[in-house]
Amino acid sequence: MKNICYILLGAVVLISCQKQKKEITNPAPVAPPVVTPTIVQEFGYNLNEYTVVRDTVRPGDSFGAILDNHGIAKAKVFEISTKIKDSFNVAKIVAGKPYTLLKAKDTTEKAQVFVYQNNSIDYTVVDFRDSITTRKSAKPVTLVERVAHGTIESNLSQTFDDLDLSFLVAYKMADVYAWTIDFTRLQAGDQFKVIYTEKFIDDTIPAGIGAIKASYFEHRGKPLYAFRFEDDTIHHTSDYFDDEANNLRRAFLRAPVQFSRISSRYNLKRRIKLYGNKIRPHRGTDFAAPIGTPIMTTADGIVTKSERKGGNGKYVKVRHNATYSTQYLHMSKRAVKVGQYVKQGDVIGYIGMTGNTSGPHVCYRFWKNGKEVDPFRQDLPSSKPLEDSLRPAFYKHIEPLKKTLDSIKFKPQQKIL
Repeated sequence: MKNICYILLGAVVLISCQKQKKEITNPAPVAPPVVTPTIVQEFGYNLNEYTVVRDTVRPGDSFGAILDNHGIAKAKVFEISTKIKDSFNVAKIVAGKPYTLLKAKDTTEKAQVFVYQNNSIDYTVVDFRDSITTRKSAKPVTLVERVAHGTIESNLSQTFDDLDLSFLVAYKMADVYAWTIDFTRLQAGDQFKVIYTEKFIDDTIPAGIGAIKASYFEHRGKPLYAFRFEDDTIHHTSDYFDDEANNLRRAFLRAPVQFSRISSRYNLKRRIKLYGNKIRPHRGTDFAAPIGTPIMTTADGIVTKSERKGGNGKYVKVRHNATYSTQYLHMSKRAVKVGQYVKQGDVIGYIGMTGNTSGPHVCYRFWKNGKEVDPFRQDLPSSKPLEDSLRPAFYKHIEPLKKTLDSIKFKPQQKIL
């Protein structure tokens, strides 16, 4: 009887184990995990909802041709262009600039949104899905502070190449010291320290150089600090001041072109061999530079002339106040219109050879009380000084910047045998 019980018990255990094994080898089906698609946002749109086309404006392309190639009828293109003309001139899209089209995800694949990238940061959106709208915007930019220093051994360009620094930093430094230092006449042994910002899109894509926050330049043995400070709290504009709060800017820049050379000075007794050595007064100062080099207005003012006329070629004239005006001749292209307000350093045109000229340059003419004079012999006014009420804030602002600059030590210079 006992043996029968053991046999029955063993059978029950065996059946139970087989059942458990069967349950293990045939588990219940498990539902697959739910995958949520990643939402890709750009230009204010969910790109997952569109077919995205990225391209570049090619020579000969037009806004109309681009849209026509992507399903937009000519009548609709005309309607869009007319509606947005005051905010975005479609005739001025430039070859080489990237653009993005957001197209419908259906059988029509019609374009619905056109995004034109003015530069790596700024862009213009033309949305014609339902109504026609346009807006200008910019990609989020992160500013990263950089510090650099160096000693001029041969020239500024070579020094920046050796330090693997963007030459845009040099251009911005030239702007800071535009009146106090002639960057075309730097000497071997001149030294600089600079604190500046670099721009990044999405924290990784370089997007150019920001502002010079502070710098130190030792030229011909003379040290000169420069600190950027907001001196107009109403309009939120900034200027550069030395460590004693003196404004580095003057009412007029030394030259209308960066890194150029003077090819001919103001000279009322100039004789020209081509004209039989006859006296032909030169009432301007010529700055030679390659064609296409930007020309800047040397002071704030209102554009009174922007035209092409005779020997002047294409030129611009700016009235700065009741006393001073400046004129810029032989441009290849003008960049401003009559009545436009321009600030010191704004680009008003580009170096060319229009009118009577034997080489690419800008003839810079300086008018005082209606008479052309030599700008380098004028006792020109300084820019407005920093107000006394702002000085405590200024000194507090520059303290850590000056401390950083002063902590940078130059390498000992080797003596030239």
